[in-house]
Amino acid sequence: MSNDGPLSVFEVLMEQPIFTTRAHVFQIDPTTKKNWVPASKQAVTVSYFYDSTRNSYRIISVDGSKVIINSTITPNMTFTKTSQKFGQWADSRANTVFGLGFASEQQLAKFAEKFQEVKEAAKLARDKSQEKMETLSNHSQESGRDTPSSTQASSINGTDDEKISHGGPETAALISENDRLKTAVEQSNTNARKWETELQTLRESNARLVDALSESSANLESWKKQLNNSKDESETLREKILELEAQCAETSVEKDMNSQLATRVQELQTELQDKEQELDNLRKQAEIIPQLMAECESITEKLQAADVKNKDLEERIEGLQADIEDSNSKQGNMKGELKKFMDVLDGKIDELHEFRQGLSRLGVDN
Repeated sequence: MSNDGPLSVFEVLMEQPIFTTRAHVFQIDPTTKKNWVPASKQAVTVSYFYDSTRNSYRIISVDGSKVIINSTITPNMTFTKTSQKFGQWADSRANTVFGLGFASEQQLAKFAEKFQEVKEAAKLARDKSQEKMETLSNHSQESGRDTPSSTQASSINGTDDEKISHGGPETAALISENDRLKTAVEQSNTNARKWETELQTLRESNARLVDALSESSANLESWKKQLNNSKDESETLREKILELEAQCAETSVEKDMNSQLATRVQELQTELQDKEQELDNLRKQAEIIPQLMAECESITEKLQAADVKNKDLEERIEGLQADIEDSNSKQGNMKGELKKFMDVLDGKIDELHEFRQGLSRLGVDN
C-alpha cells in the first residue's frame, strides 16, 4: 500500500480501525501556507488504522467517496493543540498540514493521547524492523562470505574424511563452520516455509477481503439508494419544516393580535363596569329626586313665608328704629335736664355742706 498515492476502499478494508472520532477536517492553504482550507463541509469520521501486513499506523478520513486524510504516522511527527478544540500535525510525505476541529475539549484530548500512543508504537515497529533487517543482512553476508570458502576447502581437500585424515586444525575449523552454515540454511528453510504459510494465510485473508469488498460494494449501492431516498425525504421534511415555520410565524402574529384584543376587551370590560357603577349611582339619585323636589317645594313655601315674615319684621324694625330715634331724642333731652338738675343739686349740696360746716363751727364755739 502506497503512503502517498490515493487510498482505495480495498486498502481501507486491509487495515484495522483502532480508534474513531468525529471532527471538522482542514488543510493548510498550499499557496499562503497560513490560512486553513476546509476539507469537509461538516464533521466527518476520523480513524486510526493499523496495517498488520506492514506494521504501520495511519490516520484516515473519508468524506463520501473522497479520501480527505491519508497520513502515515511516523516517530518524528508531533500533534499540536493550537486551541481548546483544535489541533494539527504536519505530514512531510503528503507535503501538507492537517487540522482537526472537535466539538469538545475532551475529544481533542483523547485524539492527542491516541496520537502519542500510535507514535510510540510506530517507533517500536521501526526499531524492530531495523533489527530484523540487520539480522537478515548479517546472515546473508555470512552466507556469501563463508560458502565459497567451504566449497573451496571441499574442492581442494576432498571429502570430510579426507580433510580429517590429511588436514590439520584449520581443516577441523572449516568443517565446524560448514556444519554451522548447514544449520543456518536449514533454519532459513524452516523460516521460508513459515513465511510461505503466512503468505498463504494472507492470500486467504485477501480472498476473504475481496469477497467482503464485493459485498461492501453491493451494500454501498444499497446505501447509496437509501441515501438518495433519505435525501428526498429530508428535502420533503425541510419543505414541511419551512411551511410549519411560516405557519408558526402567522400563528405568532395571530397570538400577538389576540393578546392585544384580549387586553382591549379587558379595558372595555373595566370601562363598562365603571359606566354601570355610574348608572347605578344615577338611578339611585333619580329615586331621590322626587323626595328632593318635595323638599324643595316645602323649602320654597317656607322661604316664601319667611319672606313675608321678613317683610313684617322689616316694617317692625323700621317702626322700632323710629321709636328708638324718638327715644334717643327724648333721652338726650332728659340727659340735658338731668345734667341741669345735677348741677343744681351739686350747688345745693355745696351749700348744705357749707351750712353744716358753719353749724359745726357754731357747735365748737358753744
